[in-house]
Amino acid sequence: MMAFFWQRAVVLSLAAAMLVYADMKLDCRPDSVTVVWTEGRSQADLSLLRLGSCFPTSFSATQAVFRVDFNDCNFRRLVTGDYLMYSNDLTYGSSSDSQSPAFTHPVVCAFARPKDWYPMIYDPVFSTHGVGRLVFHIGLMNDDFSGPAESTTFALGSFIPIMASVSQKTHQPLLLLLEECVAATTPELQPDSPSYPIIGNKGCLVDSRVSGSKFEPRQKSSELQLSLQAFRFGLGQEVFIHCKLVAWDPNGLDSTKKACHYVKEHGWELLDNYAYSTLCDCCDSDCKSRRTRSIESGTRGVAQKAVLGPLTITDATS
Repeated sequence: MMAFFWQRAVVLSLAAAMLVYADMKLDCRPDSVTVVWTEGRSQADLSLLRLGSCFPTSFSATQAVFRVDFNDCNFRRLVTGDYLMYSNDLTYGSSSDSQSPAFTHPVVCAFARPKDWYPMIYDPVFSTHGVGRLVFHIGLMNDDFSGPAESTTFALGSFIPIMASVSQKTHQPLLLLLEECVAATTPELQPDSPSYPIIGNKGCLVDSRVSGSKFEPRQKSSELQLSLQAFRFGLGQEVFIHCKLVAWDPNGLDSTKKACHYVKEHGWELLDNYAYSTLCDCCDSDCKSRRTRSIESGTRGVAQKAVLGPLTITDATS
């Protein structure tokens, strides 16, 4: 019966207008879907595409691919007539330097429902917080973030590639954020330790205000890449970067759960969706939350402190 059920899967047609500039193909499977978006406009940044709450599984200059389960990405399930339908939205959040406008397109997979189908079987309840052990990591990377750094010494003004990640295993998919990072000359951070703020105010890359530091386009929801411009603090000494990493519900972003950097001539921008950059408006003041529960409660996320280093910043002119 199940084989017959899935053989009768149908994909609902989408508006033909979207095919003027791009082509979208769906491959609907029993528990998952593959969405392939092929873009005809060279100026489009396909890293900005989102399927519900999910980032592209992979992307290039002209194509973005999502391979996801129906249990992920906030797919909606609906039983109507003879069909069981899974629906979501493919969105494009245009960035400040993009010439392509933002858009939203429906993604729908509909399956013929067998006569002996009962809703209770296919309508499980999913908890808003996952299960399974989370493993956090932060490290120095090479220039293109393809592997670990070969050296821990950086010239003043050069870029220090840093990647933070969380291994989620069986946990519900979460978004990795850096809530706070400060540089110090000691491996343990004391209240009176001299320090240099890098990320503060609940996810604001404050160093980008005075330097070329920036978050790189996100490749995976479980990873965050930071290009940090080497600073004068602790020049010639061993420097340690103390960070607070947060794995958070991707649908629970607010002014205290975000990744923002300052772009010259544009102001503060939200890394994960430029269209919602108003979440960064508090970066020059005080980012507060009206939530009453802390993230350490595990309700919508998990936090972990980590130390990166030692690394050394040198000045060739001195």
